[in-house]
Amino acid sequence: MLFKNRADGGEKLGNFLLNKNIENPIIIGLPRGGVITAAEVARILNCPLEIVIVRKIGSPQDPEYGIGAMSEDEECFFGPGADFFDLEGVEVQQIIEEEREELRRRIKKYRNRELMDMKDKTLIVVDDGLATGVTASAAIKFLKKKNPKSILFAVPVGPRLVRHYLKELCDEIIILEKPTHFLGVGNWYEEFKQTTDEEVTELLKYRGDVT
Repeated sequence: MLFKNRADGGEKLGNFLLNKNIENPIIIGLPRGGVITAAEVARILNCPLEIVIVRKIGSPQDPEYGIGAMSEDEECFFGPGADFFDLEGVEVQQIIEEEREELRRRIKKYRNRELMDMKDKTLIVVDDGLATGVTASAAIKFLKKKNPKSILFAVPVGPRLVRHYLKELCDEIIILEKPTHFLGVGNWYEEFKQTTDEEVTELLKYRGDVT
């Protein structure tokens, strides 16, 4: 195991980013698990913590396999593997609608306010790990509409080969550890339990985002 838990991953990631001397960044956490990691990065860099909600669109046969994702603009981003599915069919459209409802619920519960002003800012998008990159891509496509100066994507662990669609969206991708046999994010944490709504809202309350 490379990391004890998400907070440990965030601490190590934050210390790495501290040495890059990035001027006045905004840390963007991807709920739920990525917020724990992002909160540690924001603490170490002593900079604002924001969240952007994103939902994976799972395949009808295997919900854990993400064929796409959507962020707060509710526009769907699909990876190359989505070509094998009928994206306009009833099954996929039902999944999209369910994820759209959950997206709206999380926006209301976690933030329920306007996003921070991101114009001409350096954004560091943080998650607890990288797999296919579809959820990160959906979030970053949404963030690009806010006219930031640059967008970095940073995670404690991920694969050696990053999908082209994510690389094309980012100014820089930072992955601390790239195991030879990756086998998924959770395999590289001693503790990788599901993050709860309550954990997310507590972290945001600490940052002054939730009253």
